[in-house]
Amino acid sequence: MQNLEDLIDSGKAVVGIVGLGYVGLPLSMLMARKFKVVGYDVDESLVVDINKGKSRVEDVPQSVLGAFLGRSFFATSREEDLEACDVFIVCVPAFLLADGIPDLDAVHKASSMVGRHLRQGSLIILQTTTFPGTTDAVMVPILEEGGLKAGPDFYVAYSPERSDPGRRNIELSEIPRVVGGFDAKSTIIATRFLQRSFEKVVVVRDCRTAEAVKMLENIFRAVNIALVNELSVAFERMDIDAWEVIDAAATKPFGFMAFHPGPGIGGHCIPLDPFYFSYAAKRVGVMTRFIDLSGAVNSFMPYHVLELLVRALSRAGKQLRAARVAVLGLSYKPHISDTRGSLSVRVIEEVARRGGVVKAYDPFAAQVQTEFGVVHSAC
Repeated sequence: MQNLEDLIDSGKAVVGIVGLGYVGLPLSMLMARKFKVVGYDVDESLVVDINKGKSRVEDVPQSVLGAFLGRSFFATSREEDLEACDVFIVCVPAFLLADGIPDLDAVHKASSMVGRHLRQGSLIILQTTTFPGTTDAVMVPILEEGGLKAGPDFYVAYSPERSDPGRRNIELSEIPRVVGGFDAKSTIIATRFLQRSFEKVVVVRDCRTAEAVKMLENIFRAVNIALVNELSVAFERMDIDAWEVIDAAATKPFGFMAFHPGPGIGGHCIPLDPFYFSYAAKRVGVMTRFIDLSGAVNSFMPYHVLELLVRALSRAGKQLRAARVAVLGLSYKPHISDTRGSLSVRVIEEVARRGGVVKAYDPFAAQVQTEFGVVHSAC
């Protein structure tokens, strides 16, 4: 039997990608250029759609899916189809419970499933955004339940996703890929594998370091968005245009990066990821005050939007009760249909709670679920 390095170099390695959402499906298309890819998801309706050539991810046009489907890629919800895989990439989501504790149930289940299909020399790469220590302390013990040991028997690495749904000016293969392994050999093998699909691979010391890289990237964004949101509220009271200030400051060619105010932070990543790290830091006796404060500031912003709306209506001699309010945008960011964590939902619910009548429009997202029912885009 060929060893994994030879299989990677020859393009004969079979890659199993667990999770076919906004991260896993684009990655599958990229990997399918070099390898045979088995895409696995527990959502049977999603798998049926994909195998019919229907993509639910804007970053994967049906033309791209069709180019690989049935050739170097197929989707499945049957666990036994992973038996042929030499490399496993886990792209399942993590969540946050109400008490701030990370919910890694999907990682646990995916690790158990992959563990049932490991063999000598397999490579497993975790992509799920999570706190430092997850790969070593959570995933590896589950993978080892079948008797094989990480390091001597199979390879493990962490390589965080760096996807940005809706971005059109850069290819996934052009985004530098960070990787750190469970041990030195795992790092070498994982690097060799990723270099087949990514133009640049950045190697760090170990899994924990790679996990921390992703935490830093997302915490940086959350804290800076909170900063500019807080400043924008103060600028309003000072009769200063926050956008003009930011645009002018952005002309400085060093030491400044522009962030813009908004109704908070939406999506599945930035609202949650900083608190994975906050949880881990508290476990070692460190209080993450910036992270906690940024969360509070960003959580306040939907209510500030409502305050601005009430003020504007008052100037027009109207009240929010019975007012007709147009909400432009249902997704959490432009040019995508993903409504997870969308702040439009919070704004819609507050308007409805105070008696306003909401009409919504989004050219990409057809509807959102609110506590008052489904709000459809008027298109």
